[in-house]
Amino acid sequence: MIPAQVAYVRASTLEEAFDALSDPDAKVLAGGHSLLPVMKLRIARPSLLVDIGRLELGGVRLDDGKLRLGALATWDDLVRADELETPALAAIAECAGVIGDLQVRNRGTLGGSLAHADPASDMPAVVLALGAALELRSSEGERTVAAADFFRGPFTTALHADELIAEIVLPLPPHGSGSAYVKVEHPASGFALAGAAALMQPDGSRTIAVTGIGAQPFLLSNNTEPGAALAEAEIYGDRFASEEYRRHVAGVVVRRALERAAERAKGV
Repeated sequence: MIPAQVAYVRASTLEEAFDALSDPDAKVLAGGHSLLPVMKLRIARPSLLVDIGRLELGGVRLDDGKLRLGALATWDDLVRADELETPALAAIAECAGVIGDLQVRNRGTLGGSLAHADPASDMPAVVLALGAALELRSSEGERTVAAADFFRGPFTTALHADELIAEIVLPLPPHGSGSAYVKVEHPASGFALAGAAALMQPDGSRTIAVTGIGAQPFLLSNNTEPGAALAEAEIYGDRFASEEYRRHVAGVVVRRALERAAERAKGV
């Protein structure tokens, strides 16, 4: 398929990007691996593409007890980042390394994927489990939205049309923590039929998030055993996997993610 006719501008500054996004039908282009496929199918028909690929919004850095991930960091950047080579943050690189194929990982971006909010995408589960917040910018200023409040439904987020994701900020888990991401993927697309991210802390507390099984990624309640929480969750079925199968597989990947996170926390 060929996209509908569309205008294009490459922003060299944030101000240029915000000015272009004053067009209500404009769409932000980062790596393009989420937006361009739906444009080819003409599901999305923006009047203007605002290319932000040259803005200084990349990088991975540690800053005052927090991990800051630039929105334009590619999956490959996350796989290779030395800052993520700790048991507590292992889920990030682990997840990034199983997204798409080599070409996708070289060009696809963290911010672009989160903004697209495909309910079967991988990284939303990780940012939820690790307690991330998203720093959003527009011509009006900045605001911060917790990951738990960012995802609103299939392809729907708290991001306003004139806003950009600037950074994803995560609190550093306590020393002795471990994290992991596990999924069962669709054999053709690589998207998660069911995926789970887990964070285990040294005091025994845990945080679990799942993706690919519902309208949006979500956290499992800390007050309920994972199996019971999944039994009560609203899970959808489709031609790729039935509701019953997805619920079963979700339980499997949650258990595996918890086991792997616990092993990393213990230094196994």
